[in-house]
Amino acid sequence: MSTDTACVVTATPTAIVIVAMDDEAVPFLDMADSVTEIVAGAAFTARSLLFGQRSIALIVAGIGMVNGAHAATQAIVRWGAHVPLISAGSAGGLGGDIRVGEVIVSSALVNLDADVRAFGYALGQVPGMPAEYEASVELRGAALADSSTFVVRSGVIGSGDRFVTTDVAHQIRQDFPAISAVDMESAAIAQIAFRHDVPFVSVRAISDLCAPDGDEFLTHIDDAARNSAAVVVAALARL
Repeated sequence: MSTDTACVVTATPTAIVIVAMDDEAVPFLDMADSVTEIVAGAAFTARSLLFGQRSIALIVAGIGMVNGAHAATQAIVRWGAHVPLISAGSAGGLGGDIRVGEVIVSSALVNLDADVRAFGYALGQVPGMPAEYEASVELRGAALADSSTFVVRSGVIGSGDRFVTTDVAHQIRQDFPAISAVDMESAAIAQIAFRHDVPFVSVRAISDLCAPDGDEFLTHIDDAARNSAAVVVAALARL
């Protein structure tokens, strides 16, 4: 992998990939043929990565819904609304048959923090927005076509501004029985994508099963990051 530095990159990427943490960016950097720095700052970091004939803009957004939305907005401003957005990295597993290491490709995304039921909206629905944000059929198909040694499956992903532990997971399962996994950014990125009519999908690997503490997450974050990145990079060739 070669590394260069530049202030402006004019080439349009195949896709824009948003991760929350440096740990989730490392596998992409390791697999890339070349890396060019675009933006490095306190708000977020963006790099241009080349994989054969495909390229991505890789953004490290920071953790949380606002950081995810900010990164998505900045990406659309820089590259336009025609470039697909992909949320990648780790997630907590909620489904009864979900296992650590599996990759969940979003069929739809839900905001776990929104509750305006007093005015007739569905739980998870922001007024003026759909109750769920459906993933791009093309992006979802490209990710699900992966033939990895680990499980890659479709599922609903929920997002909110808290790390989900056992007690919280129980309530989420009751409120959103269809949810397979939870993270802290994807639904916010999906809302920005929806507002700008940008194709979007979330590709998240399970790092933990929402245990009482964060130990399981810390043990498996590197493996989850690698699996998510592997599926995303493989999907690029199908776009």
